Amino acid sequence: MTIDSRQVAAGMLDAVPFARTLGFEFVEVAPDADGGVRAVVRLPDSPATHNHVGGPHAGAMFTLGETASGAVVLAAFGHLLDRATPLAVRADIAYRKLAMGPVRATARLGRAAAEVIAELDAGQRPEFPVRVEIATEEGKPTSEMTVVWTLRPN
Repeated sequence: MTIDSRQVAAGMLDAVPFARTLGFEFVEVAPDADGGVRAVVRLPDSPATHNHVGGPHAGAMFTLGETASGAVVLAAFGHLLDRATPLAVRADIAYRKLAMGPVRATARLGRAAAEVIAELDAGQRPEFPVRVEIATEEGKPTSEMTVVWTLRPN
């Protein structure tokens, strides 16, 4: 699988203006070791996104994770946009430790892309998880998130 990370980043920033508003930086969008897709998106440290204790606001961290998951979906299934629309179905996040400073969300496709595409080809509306870890720049995990996506046939 070949992924143009700059194209995915530009597509996400065009389609989701809120990601631009929060200043997200797309660090990496690449094939993962298991044949899946991985995306890493960074939220810089900014007083505009701080909470009452000086770290990134929970809403900004949620949006960071959801955006990273969307980059995975676009990278894995962007070639299907003429026949299916990706939509987030639900999300679950657990804030485990206080985050301070910049944070990064690393998202990974939770099912084989070929399985998802086979369901779409069979006329189904597939659902699939994208798992996200949010960590400090030093790599200390602060949050875990799962976003379940679907491909709605057009």
